[in-house]
Amino acid sequence: MQVQRWKETEVETLSPTVSRQVIHGEKITMARLVLKKGASVPEHAHHNEQISTMLEGSLFFRIGGKELTLAEGESVVIPANVPHSAEAMEDCVALDVFAPLREDWIRGDDAYLRK
Repeated sequence: MQVQRWKETEVETLSPTVSRQVIHGEKITMARLVLKKGASVPEHAHHNEQISTMLEGSLFFRIGGKELTLAEGESVVIPANVPHSAEAMEDCVALDVFAPLREDWIRGDDAYLRK
């Protein structure tokens, strides 16, 4: 058993407005993302199913051509291979879970997040 503490997990700065902390298991990835107001995640798709949960603030999503604003305490399931994007309506913290694990993140092949 491995205990992971967010306060001891490396913070990776992806852009001036987006940072993340990541924990990889054998089959899943969990990430804590901090987005400043106005931060955007450009449209992308991946073979991973994703569940995004807002811990603080709100995030505007476009998912498969539909729009929604996810508020604190709400979650959304994003199916695999569905194009999606997001924009921070205010400073926010999101917890994202992916299955299978994000091998592209392990390789550093996530240029869409890095600006």
